[in-house]
Amino acid sequence: MLPTSDTFDDCEFRIREASHADLDKIIEINMKSLPEHYPRYFWEQHIEEWGKIFLVAEAPSGIIGYMMNRIENDEGFFKGDFVLRGHVVSIAVLKEYRRRGVGKALMLEGMYRMKKIYGAEEVVLEVRVSNEPATNLYRSLGFKVVRILRRYYMDGEDAYLMAAPL
Repeated sequence: MLPTSDTFDDCEFRIREASHADLDKIIEINMKSLPEHYPRYFWEQHIEEWGKIFLVAEAPSGIIGYMMNRIENDEGFFKGDFVLRGHVVSIAVLKEYRRRGVGKALMLEGMYRMKKIYGAEEVVLEVRVSNEPATNLYRSLGFKVVRILRRYYMDGEDAYLMAAPL
């Protein structure tokens, strides 16, 4: 588990659980950072059902990133049986804070909590095949491409389905 506050590359921030009061800023970060968007009720549902693993990165200036996760019961990629697994639904960091350890800190804390709190045995996520910085980060955290999802995104781009054991 990461400390509640840390400094990476001159960027001081802390990771904490998201709250309903954070939703406007989280949605704003999503709108600025990613082409995929969700209706407000979807965000609210994730805070209510999986609040312990819906995280924000907060700097002195305010929220600079988020990680929205959930837990699923599905066929495992590493054991073959049905397993509890974490699913990284969405993660984003404001452009000016990227490449400073914020995304990695969110991922590490989220993965830790998926295992410790919910008993997840693995974690999955989808990522655009063109998003090399993200795929490199995920590989550094033990993720492997387990499938290519053809035309996954609304613009027709393929996604990698990546998974890692916890």
